[in-house]
Amino acid sequence: MNFIFVSPQFPKTYWNFCDRLKQRGVCVLGIGDTPYDELDDHVKASLVEYYRVDNMENYEEMFRAVAYFSFRYGKIDWIESNNEYWLAQDARLRSDFHITTGYQSEEVWEIRSKSRMKKYYAQAGIPTARWHMVTTQAEGEAFIEKVGYPVIVKPDTGVGAARTYRISDAQELSAFYAHQPSIPYIMEEFIPGVIISYDGIMNARKEILFDTSHIFPTPIMDIVNTQDHLVYYSAKQIDPKLKELGQRAVAAFPGGSRFFHFEFFQLLEDKEGIGRKGDYVGLEVNMRPPGGYTTDMMNFANNADIYSIWADMITTDATDFTLPAQRPYVCIFASRRDQRNYVHTHEEILERYGAHIVMEERMPQALSDAMGNQMYTANFTQEADAFAFAAFVHERKGEDHEGTA
Repeated sequence: MNFIFVSPQFPKTYWNFCDRLKQRGVCVLGIGDTPYDELDDHVKASLVEYYRVDNMENYEEMFRAVAYFSFRYGKIDWIESNNEYWLAQDARLRSDFHITTGYQSEEVWEIRSKSRMKKYYAQAGIPTARWHMVTTQAEGEAFIEKVGYPVIVKPDTGVGAARTYRISDAQELSAFYAHQPSIPYIMEEFIPGVIISYDGIMNARKEILFDTSHIFPTPIMDIVNTQDHLVYYSAKQIDPKLKELGQRAVAAFPGGSRFFHFEFFQLLEDKEGIGRKGDYVGLEVNMRPPGGYTTDMMNFANNADIYSIWADMITTDATDFTLPAQRPYVCIFASRRDQRNYVHTHEEILERYGAHIVMEERMPQALSDAMGNQMYTANFTQEADAFAFAAFVHERKGEDHEGTA
Protein backbone atom coordinates (compact mmCIF):
# COMPACT_ATOMS: atom_id res chain seq x y z
CA MET A 1 0.00 0.00 0.00
CA ASN A 2 1.28 3.45 -0.95
CA PHE A 3 0.07 6.24 1.32
CA ILE A 4 0.87 9.93 0.78
CA PHE A 5 0.59 11.94 3.98
CA VAL A 6 0.31 15.67 3.32
CA SER A 7 2.14 17.92 5.79
CA PRO A 8 3.40 15.19 8.14
CA GLN A 9 5.37 17.79 10.10
CA PHE A 10 2.37 19.86 11.27
CA PRO A 11 0.90 19.68 13.82
CA LYS A 12 4.09 18.37 15.39
CA THR A 13 2.56 15.11 16.69
CA TYR A 14 1.10 14.07 13.32
CA TRP A 15 4.23 12.09 12.50
CA ASN A 16 2.60 9.45 14.71
CA PHE A 17 0.06 8.75 11.98
CA CYS A 18 2.89 8.02 9.55
CA ASP A 19 4.81 5.96 12.10
CA ARG A 20 1.86 3.67 12.84
CA LEU A 21 1.23 3.12 9.13
CA LYS A 22 4.89 2.29 8.56
CA GLN A 23 4.78 -0.20 11.46
CA ARG A 24 2.01 -1.97 9.54
CA GLY A 25 4.08 -2.30 6.39
CA VAL A 26 2.69 0.68 4.51
CA CYS A 27 4.93 2.68 2.18
CA VAL A 28 4.44 6.14 3.70
CA LEU A 29 5.39 9.12 1.53
CA GLY A 30 5.34 12.71 2.75
CA ILE A 31 4.78 16.05 1.03
CA GLY A 32 5.48 19.28 2.90
CA ASP A 33 7.06 22.71 2.67
CA THR A 34 9.64 22.31 5.44
CA PRO A 35 13.21 21.68 4.24
CA TYR A 36 14.19 18.09 4.87
CA ASP A 37 17.09 19.03 7.15
CA GLU A 38 14.68 20.95 9.39
CA LEU A 39 12.25 18.06 9.85
CA ASP A 40 12.02 16.46 13.27
CA ASP A 41 13.84 13.12 13.37
CA HIS A 42 10.55 11.36 14.16
CA VAL A 43 9.09 12.65 10.89
CA LYS A 44 12.12 11.50 8.90
CA ALA A 45 12.06 8.05 10.49
CA SER A 46 8.34 7.56 9.78
CA LEU A 47 8.62 8.21 6.03
CA VAL A 48 10.01 6.17 3.17
CA GLU A 49 10.56 9.38 1.19
CA TYR A 50 9.79 13.07 1.57
CA TYR A 51 9.08 15.54 -1.25
CA ARG A 52 9.52 19.20 -0.42
CA VAL A 53 7.49 21.85 -2.23
CA ASP A 54 8.06 25.60 -1.96
CA ASN A 55 4.39 26.40 -1.43
CA MET A 56 1.78 23.83 -0.45
CA GLU A 57 -0.99 26.12 -1.70
CA ASN A 58 0.47 25.95 -5.21
CA TYR A 59 -1.54 23.10 -6.73
CA GLU A 60 0.86 22.58 -9.62
CA GLU A 61 3.67 21.87 -7.16
CA MET A 62 1.50 19.46 -5.19
CA PHE A 63 0.40 17.73 -8.42
CA ARG A 64 4.03 17.26 -9.49
CA ALA A 65 4.88 15.79 -6.11
CA VAL A 66 2.11 13.19 -6.37
CA ALA A 67 3.07 12.47 -9.99
CA TYR A 68 6.66 11.85 -8.92
CA PHE A 69 5.59 9.42 -6.21
CA SER A 70 3.23 7.67 -8.64
CA PHE A 71 6.05 7.21 -11.15
CA ARG A 72 8.51 6.02 -8.51
CA TYR A 73 6.27 3.76 -6.37
CA GLY A 74 3.31 2.90 -8.57
CA LYS A 75 -0.36 3.47 -7.87
CA ILE A 76 -1.11 5.66 -4.87
CA ASP A 77 -3.76 4.11 -2.62
CA TRP A 78 -4.36 6.97 -0.18
CA ILE A 79 -3.80 10.72 0.09
CA GLU A 80 -4.63 12.32 3.42
CA SER A 81 -3.57 15.22 5.62
CA ASN A 82 -6.05 14.87 8.52
CA ASN A 83 -6.04 18.67 8.42
CA GLU A 84 -9.08 20.88 7.75
CA TYR A 85 -7.00 23.41 5.85
CA TRP A 86 -5.98 20.89 3.18
CA LEU A 87 -9.22 18.90 2.80
CA ALA A 88 -10.19 20.49 -0.52
CA GLN A 89 -6.72 20.10 -1.97
CA ASP A 90 -6.52 16.48 -0.77
CA ALA A 91 -9.80 15.82 -2.57
CA ARG A 92 -8.67 17.46 -5.80
CA LEU A 93 -5.49 15.40 -5.83
CA ARG A 94 -7.50 12.23 -5.27
CA SER A 95 -9.79 13.05 -8.17
CA ASP A 96 -6.94 13.91 -10.53
CA PHE A 97 -5.06 10.70 -9.69
CA HIS A 98 -8.16 8.45 -9.52
CA ILE A 99 -7.68 7.64 -5.84
CA THR A 100 -11.06 6.56 -4.47
CA THR A 101 -10.23 6.15 -0.75
CA GLY A 102 -11.53 9.54 0.32
CA TYR A 103 -13.57 12.57 -0.69
CA GLN A 104 -13.43 13.60 -4.32
CA SER A 105 -13.12 17.21 -5.51
CA GLU A 106 -16.87 17.87 -5.75
CA GLU A 107 -17.97 15.70 -2.84
CA VAL A 108 -15.72 17.42 -0.31
CA TRP A 109 -17.79 20.63 -0.39
CA GLU A 110 -20.69 18.72 1.16
CA ILE A 111 -18.70 18.54 4.39
CA ARG A 112 -16.88 21.88 4.11
CA SER A 113 -19.77 24.21 3.32
CA LYS A 114 -21.70 25.16 6.45
CA SER A 115 -24.85 25.72 4.43
CA ARG A 116 -24.65 22.30 2.74
CA MET A 117 -24.15 20.57 6.11
CA LYS A 118 -27.65 21.58 7.14
CA LYS A 119 -29.38 19.02 4.92
CA TYR A 120 -27.45 16.11 6.40
CA TYR A 121 -28.25 17.15 9.95
CA ALA A 122 -31.89 17.33 8.81
CA GLN A 123 -31.66 13.82 7.33
CA ALA A 124 -30.39 12.63 10.71
CA GLY A 125 -33.32 14.31 12.46
CA ILE A 126 -31.06 16.80 14.24
CA PRO A 127 -32.24 20.43 14.50
CA THR A 128 -29.93 23.27 13.44
CA ALA A 129 -30.06 27.06 13.66
CA ARG A 130 -32.13 28.91 11.07
CA TRP A 131 -29.92 30.56 8.46
CA HIS A 132 -29.59 32.39 5.21
CA MET A 133 -26.74 33.19 2.87
CA VAL A 134 -25.56 36.77 3.25
CA THR A 135 -26.66 38.92 0.31
CA THR A 136 -28.00 42.44 0.91
CA GLN A 137 -28.51 44.30 4.14
CA ALA A 138 -32.26 44.46 3.45
CA GLU A 139 -32.42 40.66 3.27
CA GLY A 140 -30.31 40.43 6.42
CA GLU A 141 -32.71 42.71 8.24
CA ALA A 142 -35.65 40.61 7.02
CA PHE A 143 -33.98 37.47 8.37
CA ILE A 144 -33.33 39.13 11.73
CA GLU A 145 -37.00 40.15 11.93
CA LYS A 146 -37.76 36.42 12.03
CA VAL A 147 -35.04 35.23 14.41
CA GLY A 148 -34.10 38.36 16.41
CA TYR A 149 -30.72 39.59 17.61
CA PRO A 150 -28.03 38.47 18.09
CA VAL A 151 -27.05 36.62 14.91
CA ILE A 152 -23.80 34.92 13.93
CA VAL A 153 -22.07 35.57 10.60
CA LYS A 154 -19.22 33.38 9.37
CA PRO A 155 -17.56 32.21 6.15
CA ASP A 156 -19.53 29.42 4.52
CA THR A 157 -16.34 27.41 4.05
CA GLY A 158 -14.09 28.94 6.71
CA VAL A 159 -11.63 27.03 8.87
CA GLY A 160 -12.34 27.05 12.59
CA ALA A 161 -13.79 30.28 13.98
CA ALA A 162 -11.74 32.65 11.83
CA ARG A 163 -13.64 35.76 10.72
CA THR A 164 -16.73 34.73 12.67
CA TYR A 165 -18.71 37.49 14.39
CA ARG A 166 -21.70 38.02 16.63
CA ILE A 167 -23.97 40.89 15.54
CA SER A 168 -26.06 42.24 18.40
CA ASP A 169 -27.81 45.35 17.05
CA ALA A 170 -28.61 47.42 13.97
CA GLN A 171 -25.42 49.46 14.27
CA GLU A 172 -23.22 46.37 14.21
CA LEU A 173 -25.28 45.00 11.31
CA SER A 174 -24.71 48.15 9.26
CA ALA A 175 -21.00 48.05 10.06
CA PHE A 176 -20.81 44.47 8.82
CA TYR A 177 -22.51 45.27 5.52
CA ALA A 178 -20.40 48.41 5.09
CA HIS A 179 -17.36 46.11 4.86
CA GLN A 180 -19.13 43.03 3.54
CA PRO A 181 -16.64 40.24 2.77
CA SER A 182 -16.21 39.18 -0.85
CA ILE A 183 -16.37 35.47 0.03
CA PRO A 184 -19.72 33.70 0.69
CA TYR A 185 -20.96 34.22 4.25
CA ILE A 186 -23.73 32.49 6.15
CA MET A 187 -25.91 34.19 8.79
CA GLU A 188 -27.43 32.08 11.56
CA GLU A 189 -29.67 32.74 14.52
CA PHE A 190 -27.86 32.72 17.85
CA ILE A 191 -28.14 29.49 19.83
CA PRO A 192 -27.66 29.85 23.63
CA GLY A 193 -25.65 26.74 24.34
CA VAL A 194 -22.39 25.08 25.31
CA ILE A 195 -20.42 23.46 22.49
CA ILE A 196 -19.95 19.72 22.98
CA SER A 197 -18.34 17.57 20.31
CA TYR A 198 -18.78 13.95 19.33
CA ASP A 199 -15.45 12.74 17.95
CA GLY A 200 -14.02 9.49 16.71
CA ILE A 201 -12.96 7.22 13.88
CA MET A 202 -15.24 5.33 11.51
CA ASN A 203 -14.39 2.62 9.01
CA ALA A 204 -15.52 2.24 5.40
CA ARG A 205 -18.90 0.84 6.53
CA LYS A 206 -19.34 3.78 8.94
CA GLU A 207 -18.90 1.50 11.93
CA ILE A 208 -17.50 3.53 14.82
CA LEU A 209 -14.16 2.14 15.95
CA PHE A 210 -13.51 4.78 18.60
CA ASP A 211 -15.53 7.65 20.03
CA THR A 212 -15.19 10.32 22.66
CA SER A 213 -16.55 13.77 23.48
CA HIS A 214 -15.08 17.18 24.31
CA ILE A 215 -16.70 20.11 26.10
CA PHE A 216 -15.91 23.74 25.25
CA PRO A 217 -17.23 26.06 28.00
CA THR A 218 -16.43 29.18 25.92
CA PRO A 219 -17.02 29.16 22.14
CA ILE A 220 -13.86 29.31 20.02
CA MET A 221 -15.44 32.28 18.23
CA ASP A 222 -15.32 34.28 21.46
CA ILE A 223 -11.77 33.11 22.19
CA VAL A 224 -10.57 34.33 18.80
CA ASN A 225 -12.40 37.66 18.91
CA THR A 226 -11.44 38.56 22.50
CA GLN A 227 -7.99 36.94 22.35
CA ASP A 228 -8.72 35.29 25.65
CA HIS A 229 -7.30 31.99 26.87
CA LEU A 230 -8.90 28.65 26.05
CA VAL A 231 -10.04 25.73 28.13
CA TYR A 232 -11.71 22.52 26.97
CA TYR A 233 -11.75 18.98 28.27
CA SER A 234 -12.69 15.40 27.51
CA ALA A 235 -15.84 13.95 29.00
CA LYS A 236 -15.38 10.86 31.16
CA GLN A 237 -18.70 9.61 29.83
CA ILE A 238 -20.51 10.46 26.60
CA ASP A 239 -24.07 11.57 27.21
CA PRO A 240 -26.16 8.71 25.74
CA LYS A 241 -28.40 11.27 24.00
CA LEU A 242 -25.35 12.88 22.37
CA LYS A 243 -23.96 9.48 21.39
CA GLU A 244 -27.21 8.53 19.67
CA LEU A 245 -27.34 11.82 17.74
CA GLY A 246 -23.67 11.53 16.84
CA GLN A 247 -24.15 8.04 15.45
CA ARG A 248 -27.09 9.25 13.39
CA ALA A 249 -24.96 12.09 12.04
CA VAL A 250 -22.17 9.66 11.10
CA ALA A 251 -24.71 7.60 9.16
CA ALA A 252 -26.22 10.62 7.39
CA PHE A 253 -23.11 12.50 6.24
CA PRO A 254 -21.18 11.32 3.18
CA GLY A 255 -17.83 9.64 3.53
CA GLY A 256 -16.19 6.88 5.52
CA SER A 257 -12.78 5.58 6.59
CA ARG A 258 -11.78 8.67 8.52
CA PHE A 259 -11.96 10.77 11.65
CA PHE A 260 -15.11 12.71 12.44
CA HIS A 261 -15.64 15.78 14.62
CA PHE A 262 -19.30 16.75 15.06
CA GLU A 263 -20.03 19.93 17.00
CA PHE A 264 -23.30 20.38 18.86
CA PHE A 265 -24.80 23.06 21.05
CA GLN A 266 -26.38 21.80 24.26
CA LEU A 267 -29.09 24.35 24.96
CA LEU A 268 -28.71 26.41 28.13
CA GLU A 269 -32.35 27.47 27.91
CA ASP A 270 -35.48 26.64 25.95
CA LYS A 271 -35.28 27.85 22.35
CA GLU A 272 -38.55 28.17 20.45
CA GLY A 273 -38.61 26.06 17.33
CA ILE A 274 -35.34 24.35 18.30
CA GLY A 275 -35.67 22.45 21.57
CA ARG A 276 -35.76 22.43 25.34
CA LYS A 277 -32.96 23.20 27.77
CA GLY A 278 -30.45 20.35 27.66
CA ASP A 279 -31.33 19.31 24.10
CA TYR A 280 -28.67 19.15 21.39
CA VAL A 281 -28.55 21.27 18.23
CA GLY A 282 -26.28 20.50 15.28
CA LEU A 283 -23.61 23.14 14.69
CA GLU A 284 -20.94 21.98 12.24
CA VAL A 285 -19.09 18.89 11.10
CA ASN A 286 -15.40 18.43 10.38
CA MET A 287 -14.39 15.15 8.81
CA ARG A 288 -10.91 15.18 10.32
CA PRO A 289 -9.44 14.99 13.81
CA PRO A 290 -10.30 17.80 16.23
CA GLY A 291 -7.71 20.56 15.98
CA GLY A 292 -4.45 21.20 17.75
CA TYR A 293 -3.24 18.37 19.97
CA THR A 294 -6.68 16.91 20.67
CA THR A 295 -5.59 13.56 19.22
CA ASP A 296 -3.07 13.38 22.05
CA MET A 297 -5.76 14.33 24.57
CA MET A 298 -7.78 11.37 23.28
CA ASN A 299 -4.83 9.13 24.08
CA PHE A 300 -4.26 10.58 27.54
CA ALA A 301 -7.93 10.41 28.55
CA ASN A 302 -8.51 6.87 27.34
CA ASN A 303 -5.14 5.12 27.79
CA ALA A 304 -5.34 4.68 24.03
CA ASP A 305 -3.19 4.99 20.93
CA ILE A 306 -5.50 6.86 18.59
CA TYR A 307 -2.81 6.83 15.89
CA SER A 308 -2.75 3.03 15.92
CA ILE A 309 -6.54 2.79 15.85
CA TRP A 310 -6.55 5.05 12.77
CA ALA A 311 -3.78 3.02 11.12
CA ASP A 312 -5.71 -0.18 11.85
CA MET A 313 -8.71 1.35 10.11
CA ILE A 314 -6.60 2.27 7.07
CA THR A 315 -4.98 -1.16 6.74
CA THR A 316 -7.69 -3.58 7.93
CA ASP A 317 -10.91 -1.52 8.24
CA ALA A 318 -11.10 -2.69 11.88
CA THR A 319 -9.23 -2.50 15.19
CA ASP A 320 -8.61 -4.70 18.21
CA PHE A 321 -8.80 -1.73 20.58
CA THR A 322 -11.75 -1.64 22.96
CA LEU A 323 -12.66 1.33 25.10
CA PRO A 324 -12.76 0.71 28.85
CA ALA A 325 -16.19 0.69 30.43
CA GLN A 326 -15.17 3.74 32.46
CA ARG A 327 -12.86 6.22 30.78
CA PRO A 328 -10.03 6.67 33.26
CA TYR A 329 -9.31 10.39 33.01
CA VAL A 330 -10.61 13.85 32.37
CA CYS A 331 -7.97 15.35 30.10
CA ILE A 332 -8.09 19.14 30.16
CA PHE A 333 -6.40 21.74 27.97
CA ALA A 334 -5.73 25.19 29.42
CA SER A 335 -3.86 27.90 27.53
CA ARG A 336 -2.50 31.35 28.28
CA ARG A 337 -2.08 34.55 26.27
CA ASP A 338 1.23 36.38 26.36
CA GLN A 339 -0.52 39.73 26.75
CA ARG A 340 -2.43 38.64 29.88
CA ASN A 341 -1.18 39.22 33.41
CA TYR A 342 -1.53 35.98 35.35
CA VAL A 343 -1.20 35.41 39.09
CA HIS A 344 0.78 32.17 38.93
CA THR A 345 4.06 31.73 37.14
CA HIS A 346 4.90 28.93 34.76
CA GLU A 347 7.18 27.45 37.42
CA GLU A 348 4.41 27.54 40.03
CA ILE A 349 2.08 25.66 37.69
CA LEU A 350 4.68 22.97 37.09
CA GLU A 351 5.50 22.71 40.80
CA ARG A 352 1.86 22.32 41.85
CA TYR A 353 0.52 20.21 38.98
CA GLY A 354 3.61 18.60 37.46
CA ALA A 355 2.43 15.09 38.36
CA HIS A 356 -0.76 15.65 36.36
CA ILE A 357 0.61 17.57 33.36
CA VAL A 358 1.02 15.28 30.35
CA MET A 359 1.98 17.95 27.81
CA GLU A 360 3.07 21.58 28.01
CA GLU A 361 4.60 23.78 25.35
CA ARG A 362 4.41 26.92 23.29
CA MET A 363 1.69 26.78 20.65
CA PRO A 364 2.82 27.27 17.04
CA GLN A 365 1.83 30.57 15.46
CA ALA A 366 -0.65 28.91 13.10
CA LEU A 367 -2.65 27.66 16.12
CA SER A 368 -2.09 30.43 18.66
CA ASP A 369 -4.81 32.76 17.39
CA ALA A 370 -7.50 30.26 18.33
CA MET A 371 -5.74 28.31 21.07
CA GLY A 372 -3.42 30.68 22.95
CA ASN A 373 0.36 31.01 23.23
CA GLN A 374 1.28 28.64 26.06
CA MET A 375 -0.61 25.43 26.67
CA TYR A 376 -0.88 22.97 29.55
CA THR A 377 -2.64 19.63 29.18
CA ALA A 378 -3.30 17.58 32.30
CA ASN A 379 -5.03 14.37 33.40
CA PHE A 380 -7.29 14.04 36.44
CA THR A 381 -9.60 11.31 37.66
CA GLN A 382 -12.20 13.85 38.82
CA GLU A 383 -13.75 16.77 36.93
CA ALA A 384 -13.57 19.04 39.99
CA ASP A 385 -9.80 18.65 40.14
CA ALA A 386 -9.51 19.39 36.42
CA PHE A 387 -11.55 22.58 36.82
CA ALA A 388 -9.41 23.66 39.79
CA PHE A 389 -6.31 23.19 37.67
CA ALA A 390 -7.71 25.37 34.86
CA ALA A 391 -8.72 28.06 37.38
CA PHE A 392 -5.19 28.06 38.80
CA VAL A 393 -3.64 28.41 35.33
CA HIS A 394 -6.05 31.17 34.31
CA GLU A 395 -6.21 33.26 37.50
CA ARG A 396 -5.40 36.82 36.52
CA LYS A 397 -4.25 39.90 38.39
CA GLY A 398 -6.39 42.95 39.23
CA GLU A 399 -7.16 45.15 36.24
CA ASP A 400 -6.49 42.44 33.67
CA HIS A 401 -9.00 40.15 35.39
CA GLU A 402 -11.63 42.85 35.71
CA GLY A 403 -11.32 44.19 32.20
CA THR A 404 -11.33 40.93 30.26
CA ALA A 405 -14.21 38.71 29.25
